[in-house]
Amino acid sequence: MWLSNSSNSSCYMFILAGILRLEAAHTWLTIPFTCIYIVSYTGNCTILFVIGSDTSLHEPMYQFLSMLAITNLGLSLSTTPTVMSVFVNYREISFDACFAQLYFVRSFSFMESSMLLAMVFHHYVAICYMLRYSAILTSARIGRTGLAALCRCLSGMLPSLFVLRRLPVCQSYVFSHSYFLHQELIKLECADITFISMYGLAVVIFIVVLDPLLTVLSYIMTCKRVVSITSQRERLKALNNCLSHILAVLILYIPMLGLSMVHWYGKHTSSLVHTIMANINLLVSPMLNPIIYSIETKQICRGILKVLMPRKSFSAWHHST
Repeated sequence: MWLSNSSNSSCYMFILAGILRLEAAHTWLTIPFTCIYIVSYTGNCTILFVIGSDTSLHEPMYQFLSMLAITNLGLSLSTTPTVMSVFVNYREISFDACFAQLYFVRSFSFMESSMLLAMVFHHYVAICYMLRYSAILTSARIGRTGLAALCRCLSGMLPSLFVLRRLPVCQSYVFSHSYFLHQELIKLECADITFISMYGLAVVIFIVVLDPLLTVLSYIMTCKRVVSITSQRERLKALNNCLSHILAVLILYIPMLGLSMVHWYGKHTSSLVHTIMANINLLVSPMLNPIIYSIETKQICRGILKVLMPRKSFSAWHHST
């Protein structure tokens, strides 16, 4: 499916298949995908607006939450152009655009994992070191944590993509999804890809495996501290503060694990299953994260109602609660 005969790989054009076996329904599929993106953009922008406009929310927990919302917005922006263009039958994309999307999708995906890891350490400090909470989680330290997570994710992808970009491409190819996957792009290369494979494995271990492992260990230590709390009310309050984060972690890692299992062990599975899992992996968490935090976090819920409701109505509701 090459649309250019130039030897320069940057002149190549690729074809995105979209959702295989549902090509006839692509026009109708525009509706649910548009709704998903609208909810994602609206929800994350609302979270950022509420936190930014309410000075009482300028605390470590909400600073980390705003970083997560920015990450989710970046992930949605990275996939919107190709996903929506496929459904309106514009499937051609250049080689350079392919690499740009691949870089940002992978970087923001890893960034989301890093931010959830930072947030679990916040919960650990808030519960286990309550008296030193303000001294440990200062604004400067939170800013350095966010910057370190950003550098970790952006730089982690550069070496392999730089090498992959310079390798010759030797076969025509139709991508089987609505966006570009690293595994599919590697199949196009006809040179030695040992370095790319080994480096990709190292990145996966360093981020995709290490982050959930540290998250589980942190929650084990947090649970030990919660169990030692004598007051049942305080114990439930501590667990409730972690509930929204636990749900966000599950929403991120369960689809990611499912997609990995399908790629490794589901080679004979229907292509429709692969495509659905890939879309769930990238679209669900940016859409559901703001909903979860809006419902489970009273301060965020109150801030949203304050924006949406007239002042008198909000005051009456606030006093009644």
